[in-house]
Amino acid sequence: MARMNRPAPVEVCYKNMRFLITHNPTNSTLNSFKEDLKKYGATTVVRVCEVTYDKTPLEKDGITVVDWPFDDGAPPPSKVVEDWLSLLRRRFMEEPGCCVAVHCVAGLGRAPVLVALALIECGMKYEDAIQFIRQKRRGAINSKQLTYLEKYRPKQRLRYKHSHIFKNKCCIM
Repeated sequence: MARMNRPAPVEVCYKNMRFLITHNPTNSTLNSFKEDLKKYGATTVVRVCEVTYDKTPLEKDGITVVDWPFDDGAPPPSKVVEDWLSLLRRRFMEEPGCCVAVHCVAGLGRAPVLVALALIECGMKYEDAIQFIRQKRRGAINSKQLTYLEKYRPKQRLRYKHSHIFKNKCCIM
């Protein structure tokens, strides 16, 4: 079977949030995936595609894996959006500047869309969020997902009143 050419993991930082967007590992590539997670300090992985690896080895290393699969090429269902934003609010309030990893199959559609939603909820315009992600993840976000992000109306669920307290704990780009 031909190996698919997949982009390297990328870190996206904004205000008190850090994300690692990556493609899905397999059981045979799980060790290198785990090393990437450790390198970036990710202790939570959100898997939005079908299962391609056993999460037990990650959980044994203290890495939480959350499964919220949705259709390839599609925007996320509202339940996934709500769960994603709740998870981020909790994680970034508990540990500002921590890293949350998110992956789909190639790391070009579903995972970047969720990161874009987080940036939009944090106050970024949708066009800027897309450009910001595409600077690091060329080819990210398809036309159906672009339309979804354009129509998305944020409720400012990731805005923090005291964001100045996060300055020393995050990378603002």
